[in-house]
Amino acid sequence: MDIYTQLAYDTIKMFLIEENLPDLKKVNPELLSKKAGCFVTLRDKNDQLRGCIGTIKPLYKNLAGEIEANAVAASTQDPRFSPVTIEELDNLKVSVDVLNDPEQIFSNDDLDLKKYGIIVQAEDGRDGLLLPNIKGINSVEEQVIIAREKAGIEKDEQISLFRFTVDRHE
Repeated sequence: MDIYTQLAYDTIKMFLIEENLPDLKKVNPELLSKKAGCFVTLRDKNDQLRGCIGTIKPLYKNLAGEIEANAVAASTQDPRFSPVTIEELDNLKVSVDVLNDPEQIFSNDDLDLKKYGIIVQAEDGRDGLLLPNIKGINSVEEQVIIAREKAGIEKDEQISLFRFTVDRHE
């Protein structure tokens, strides 16, 4: 594990066992000097999604705080799954995607589902995000449809489209 995934894993473990969080003063300075949105993704021993929560833009003082908050949320608050249990920890695969700044695009032709994640945004501000290079998503059109569904945006609603890259840590 690198420093990103180690912090996410340690956060989940400490939160489940002690209902506490790691002391950020002891975290690698690299994580304390950066600010970025990030997503923490959890997979089980069969590589099935077990949780995924994140932030598009940074909400915390630094990336370490972002990772901690999203690790807790992914393991205990993803509405699609029951909370992760202590018994699952040894088989949990943790990844952290650090988002780079999104840029607005005006055509699906400017997308590459392996390289870019997408954000779709309705006129009223609802938005849906999908990370790049997700197993089982085979076309840009499918990527856009799923992001719309996540935000509750109907197919006939106008959207703004953004793309972004991530630094993936697995």
